[in-house]
Amino acid sequence: MKFVMVPGGWQGGWVFDEVAEELRLSGHQVEAVTLSGLELDGPASLENPPNLDTHIDQVAEIINSDDEARIALCGHSYAGLVIAGVADRLADRLDHLVFIDAYVPEDGDSCWSLTSDAFRDLFIAGARTDGRWVAVPDGLDPRARPHPLPSFLQSITLAGVPTLPRTFISGGPWPGTPFALLTERLRTDPTWQFHEIPVGHNIARRDPHSLATLLDTLAD
Repeated sequence: MKFVMVPGGWQGGWVFDEVAEELRLSGHQVEAVTLSGLELDGPASLENPPNLDTHIDQVAEIINSDDEARIALCGHSYAGLVIAGVADRLADRLDHLVFIDAYVPEDGDSCWSLTSDAFRDLFIAGARTDGRWVAVPDGLDPRARPHPLPSFLQSITLAGVPTLPRTFISGGPWPGTPFALLTERLRTDPTWQFHEIPVGHNIARRDPHSLATLLDTLAD
């Protein structure tokens, strides 16, 4: 199987380095995406930060150009909206959809509407300098970059619910999580596979081995 892995806010494909290494040792292909505007050399344009559609288009192009027969599309946090948008267009190209402690949108939702008041305050405070880019929160990896505010604000347009298998991987309870109600709902939803790796939000960095092992199991 090929895993296409999309990181959450402020982070790049590097966040999946250790997970990708283990999956490749298990015989899988992995492509870890760095979303537009979050490249290590900095945003390409301060005047026109990418929005959610830009990120969906970027990942959809990767899926469309891939000849691999089995693709699992994985998204962490904010990227739950990105992979949902891609799946809405290209469900027939995907084998599995994996939300890693991520937002799970319905039509008309946005990261802004789905998140908590604490994260909305963080977005506002972080964008205070220029109104376009949300500054990197304290405590993230030095490779993290300011996140384009429009991608947090834009509502998603979805035609329906993907019919392909969907898995939600919870990081368990962590201070300020906006996923508490979602986690409890999906835990008992028969249309979802549910798993928990209780290490907090940044599962790929805190427990890459458990995440890689679980993804390998899903591929089987």
